[in-house]
Amino acid sequence: MGVVNNNQKGSDMKRILVFASGSREGGGSGFQELVENSRTGVLQADIVAVVSNVRGGGVERRAEKLGVKFVHMPAPWSVDQYQLLVDAFQPDLVALSGWLKLVRGLDPKKTINIHPGPLYKYGGPGMYGHHVHEAVMATFHQGELTASAVCMHFVTEEFDRGPVFFHYPVLIRDDDTPDSLAKRVNEVERAWQSHMTNMVLQGLISWDGVNPASLIVPPRCVLFR
Repeated sequence: MGVVNNNQKGSDMKRILVFASGSREGGGSGFQELVENSRTGVLQADIVAVVSNVRGGGVERRAEKLGVKFVHMPAPWSVDQYQLLVDAFQPDLVALSGWLKLVRGLDPKKTINIHPGPLYKYGGPGMYGHHVHEAVMATFHQGELTASAVCMHFVTEEFDRGPVFFHYPVLIRDDDTPDSLAKRVNEVERAWQSHMTNMVLQGLISWDGVNPASLIVPPRCVLFR
């Protein structure tokens, strides 16, 4: 996997390790948004590395342009692999941004994910990207749904089942297609991901890693239900 110890900066800036799958053709826009906002101060953190299961894809190309360390993580995506990365980079937070593999062995209090649809109904194995938008649109055409959503949640060892701390509705239009809906959902993801990630990083949003009822979200936090 080619991991080296990256504890060289010695600053007080908190550290984020990003996981983003992407594809050979593209991907990684959420990762790029986190990096760029870390350099403007919206996200008060140092993005220490990005991990992808795709070698030579969009995530790696973006990492090269942004000057962020890239780590290739091939199968089997085991507990040992995840823990090796945490030991190497010592992140204060792990942010999944388009990571499509099951996470195992990470601290659920310090691991978050962004999801392009309403949770928990439109989450779980196989429910990512275009699959989510197609399912949402199918339910809309059945007259059972009027809005999609962007959600952020803490990560457990079960796909998309950790406590949701952010739910921003995205109204579905009568002429929407999965592609047009995906475009607007992505705009919301990019607008809010860094802000909400920063709130978790600063301890304003938290949970105990065990009991969903322990979730703490400030009353004035922008949380759409």
